[in-house]
Amino acid sequence: MSTEPPPGSGQQPPEDDPFRKQPPPGQGSGSPYDPPYGGNQPPQPPPYGGGGGGGDPYGGGSYPTDPLAGMPPLAESGRRTLARIIDLILVGIVIWLVTWAFGVHEYDVGSDGASYAKSLGQSLIAAVLYIGYDTVMMAKSGQTLGKKWLGLRVANLDNGSTPSVQTNLIRAAVLWIPFAFCCACIWTAICGGWSFFDKPYKQGLHDKAAKTVVVSTR
Repeated sequence: MSTEPPPGSGQQPPEDDPFRKQPPPGQGSGSPYDPPYGGNQPPQPPPYGGGGGGGDPYGGGSYPTDPLAGMPPLAESGRRTLARIIDLILVGIVIWLVTWAFGVHEYDVGSDGASYAKSLGQSLIAAVLYIGYDTVMMAKSGQTLGKKWLGLRVANLDNGSTPSVQTNLIRAAVLWIPFAFCCACIWTAICGGWSFFDKPYKQGLHDKAAKTVVVSTR
């Protein structure tokens, strides 16, 4: 008899998600991803003495295993940066075509408010397109074109599954909304570059907001 949560509870990834994290080989009922009682065995107390913090980096309770157990290795930050550059170029071409078609150019010369309005207009269009691109592309497999070409994937930290549309939207919004108002290049560099120094999950600031990690698919 299955004790899995009922459909629609929102707590577990879909059963047919090919990226859903599986317990490491040989791990029995102690896995936090098994049904609560693992057959006929009663639940075991956490090995960390209750409130010790366990393996959940976001305070969701104590896990007896590392959240990364059963996942592919974390992606190298250098490959993440290269994938982001590829996406920037691809979406940048679309942005240029859209702003050219509507006569909105960031580099219009002028001292009046019209020039500033056009610059802000292009930035808003850029932010919307980048957010839409990240959210739509990653909703199916956790990959943008840049990530797919370089063998990378975004995954939920807690279960390894493909992030939901809402999670992808949060992740993209944190990365790209500041792009529309100020410090576009600086914020993007800081937000994404955080993964070079973050331990132990190599998360960018947008990953931390969405509780995701980037893993290798190769």
